[in-house]
Amino acid sequence: MKLAIAGKGGVGKTTLAALLAYIYTAQGQKVIAIDADPAASLANALGLPPELAAKAQPIAEMDELIEERTGAKPGTVGGFFKLNPRVDDVPERFSVTHRGIKMLRLGSIRGGGAGCICPESAMLKALVTHLVLYQNETLIMDMEAGLEHLGRATAGAVNAFIAVAEPGRRSLDTAHRIQQLAAEIGVKTVYLVANKIHDEAELEFVKSSADGLEFIGYLPFDEAAGDADRRSIAVYDAAPKLAEAARQIADKLKPSA
Repeated sequence: MKLAIAGKGGVGKTTLAALLAYIYTAQGQKVIAIDADPAASLANALGLPPELAAKAQPIAEMDELIEERTGAKPGTVGGFFKLNPRVDDVPERFSVTHRGIKMLRLGSIRGGGAGCICPESAMLKALVTHLVLYQNETLIMDMEAGLEHLGRATAGAVNAFIAVAEPGRRSLDTAHRIQQLAAEIGVKTVYLVANKIHDEAELEFVKSSADGLEFIGYLPFDEAAGDADRRSIAVYDAAPKLAEAARQIADKLKPSA
């Protein structure tokens, strides 16, 4: 399974990513969870001890490694550098492992923004390509609303794009924007998952606003999720209701998706 999870900031995509990571691990799968969101909160949602989380350094900030592999100093734009640097050893060398889940942080590109033609961008895109096309593990990628690390070469190998949304118009608008971005790189199907659902009215609002997005489930509002975040423990352990809801979502995400 190769899953890319995106959504507006704060909607709970990291919560879903962490829950799915534990669910697939419990099923006996080898899981690598990728934190591709600049907010970098996946380690906390997975319940990594602080000393272990501190070892998960963002790849985009590894200046010496990037220069070694691309032939150019990070922070430079244009010029000559390798567009396909060697990255096959990066997941094993720079990921951290907790309760059977490997986690790797991509980090964000300093300056240039999305679409930056720079060594950092080349490194991250090559790494994501390797993870999606060649890494023999279940991949769960916690992304921001944009899909800048994914291109046409990798998008086709992703089993599912999941847009997470709260029962609100702005959140759902972002989900549809993710659908548009995915279509631009050749992905026609984007699944919709609702989060922080209080009642049937909110659930129906999300379903009625799907408009082309295939709705595959929801996570109910659960104060245990916020408690897990404050205590830095795995949401999978702290919120069994959310874990069960995520299992039902996972059942709909088969490799043929």
